[in-house]
Amino acid sequence: MITLKVEKRDVKENLGEIRKSGKIPAVFYGKKEASTSIKLPFAIFEKTLKDIGESTILHLEGDGIDVDVLIHEVDLDPVTDKPRHVDFYAIEKGKKLEIKIPLEFIGVAPAVKDFGGILVKVMHEIEIEALPKDLPHKIEVDISSLATFDSVITAGSIKLPEGVMLKIKPEEVIASVYEPKDEVVEAAPVDLSTIEVAKKGKEAKEGAEESAEATPSKE
Repeated sequence: MITLKVEKRDVKENLGEIRKSGKIPAVFYGKKEASTSIKLPFAIFEKTLKDIGESTILHLEGDGIDVDVLIHEVDLDPVTDKPRHVDFYAIEKGKKLEIKIPLEFIGVAPAVKDFGGILVKVMHEIEIEALPKDLPHKIEVDISSLATFDSVITAGSIKLPEGVMLKIKPEEVIASVYEPKDEVVEAAPVDLSTIEVAKKGKEAKEGAEESAEATPSKE
């Protein structure tokens, strides 16, 4: 388990000044934990977020702070897309958690490789229930079973780690393969009346030219 060193912070502290000092303001709370304002090194938190995502248990440690948490919400700067505030949720040891875990698609789908299909990832995360110690960082989905365009992978067909229970309907589709079809280009309808009129006009013109050639010229 990753441990993050944190400090308690006064709610009256200027958040901008905290960020300028290289730290990120945060808070943790839970069913049996009062809301506590903290701050921690920005660089360490940003790296941790990139490495493990939001579904891994972290340990917060500091002066009077010793708690296991999950990242509940990260507020991102709308311009830089960098984290600027974090909400941690304190978990109860021995209590099962319901949480969404990211899916990682592995393998090769024959319907894609051999028949030119397009892989459709219907879900990118799945809701499960487990004890904190059994929470996986991610769940792998093997797409090699997608052999035809009629093949689908459902939630119930995913192999879950021991101690992990599915919390969505097993028949819900996780992935499938789309069959690309050539678009039929329809020719624009031909206006036969226009052709007929044009034909008659041409015939009339040719007749007039023939008459002109047949008429002797006066000298």
